[in-house]
Amino acid sequence: MVSMDKNSRFSAADSTGTQSAGTPSGAPTFGLGGLNAGAMAPAISVLIVDDEPGMRNFLIKALNKRFALVESADSIETAEEIRKRCHFDLIICDIKLPGRSGIEWHEAISGDERRSDIIFMTAYADLETAIEALRAGASDFILKPFRLEQMMAAIDRCVERRLMARENFVLKRELNTVYSSGSAMLGESQAIRDVDSIIRRVAPTPSAVLIEGESGTGKELAARALHENSGRSGAFVPVNCGAIAADILESELFGHTKGAFTGAQKAREGLFTFASGGTLFLDEIGEMPLGMQAKLLRVLELKAVRPVGSEQEISVDVRIVAATNRNLEEEVKEGRFREDLYYRLNVLTLTLPPLRDRPEDIPTLVHNFSRKLSKELGLPPVPLTHEDMAVISGYGWPGNIRELKNFVERCILLGRLPIESFARGDSMSQSSEITPTEGRGYPSSWPMDEVEKHHILQVLSEFQGNKSAAARQLGISRKTLDRKLQAWDEIQGAES
Repeated sequence: MVSMDKNSRFSAADSTGTQSAGTPSGAPTFGLGGLNAGAMAPAISVLIVDDEPGMRNFLIKALNKRFALVESADSIETAEEIRKRCHFDLIICDIKLPGRSGIEWHEAISGDERRSDIIFMTAYADLETAIEALRAGASDFILKPFRLEQMMAAIDRCVERRLMARENFVLKRELNTVYSSGSAMLGESQAIRDVDSIIRRVAPTPSAVLIEGESGTGKELAARALHENSGRSGAFVPVNCGAIAADILESELFGHTKGAFTGAQKAREGLFTFASGGTLFLDEIGEMPLGMQAKLLRVLELKAVRPVGSEQEISVDVRIVAATNRNLEEEVKEGRFREDLYYRLNVLTLTLPPLRDRPEDIPTLVHNFSRKLSKELGLPPVPLTHEDMAVISGYGWPGNIRELKNFVERCILLGRLPIESFARGDSMSQSSEITPTEGRGYPSSWPMDEVEKHHILQVLSEFQGNKSAAARQLGISRKTLDRKLQAWDEIQGAES
């Protein structure tokens, strides 16, 4: 038996502890310092493999307070049968077992399918055995007898590494995503207050939510708000169903095993797994192929995914939020979307209003985008006058919040308000030209400067040349009106 100090990874601290009354012969004694009964690890499953009933029962009792799923087996063969029907994030396995030893359990240690973290434990270890276990792929190694806090510390290290791996995956995916929110659900309009009220009410529930609205209205922002107010401990994982090729969408969502298809050089977890304990946001759900819709429905009903090429199902705890800019009821009638999946997703529908229906929110959004984008770009924000904001608020914004954000970014890059964009349309998000106000008769080919000049002169004429009254009607200062009139006079004088 190797001798190691009590701070060593392989330490058998308190190895001389006495057996508690009622403890089965051969079962170790434990302290209680390592157990935090109030902390529940999110969506982590544990399998205990030991031929001693006392050890199995004690660990089950202790770990049930921490983890959602804890099962046990008395041999490698029994454990393998359990693993065929359920994946486990963590396996705590004795080395010396009847039949095959823990170190010989190659399916769990080096299998092609999604691997588990493994903590080996034994009462008969020497240094060579410890080294062999770690080389085999063990995450940690515990000598019997041990205190419970030793085991819990080893488990916490494994759980932390696994959760960190999930979070890193999600962060990398988000960094590579073109989408950038720039703001939360901002605005003071009644429409946005109604949306916020619904989000706060339904966020803590596990129910699926279907978010509808035009492109660019902030559907992902609403989905993030639902997640952030849900109290769920897992990650928010967005996936654009229309941006992923149909032949790899299943692998992206459910994962795959090594060799499951050409190019699958190693096993990979799916987005459902990374979102376990959190929220999976299925954007543009209406773009999902019918065949994939059937597989998604099965996952939602069973709460388990089966990686491509695997016979093993993995339990997942995921809150689903879906979004679309299509009318899914019409898609169902046309046979392009499954009716059963529609009703499964449409527990609650959250409809986001287009920006043109809440123009009073535009100044708030502009100031928020300007503040954040100027910081990101390292450029000063562009000062906007009252009349500038009036022009911006009067535009229809067919691209909604996304178009407005792009426009503010363009302002900062140019260092000025590109007012000509409103007339051309092509320099904003390929939007069409603005339709002249009904009754004004402004030709759609006019640039904005000409429309502005014509409108100001018409209002001035209606007030019989009273500049102060005209300025109040136009929502600009008398000084601004004088400046514009003087500039037009100078241009006219130069041309003559």
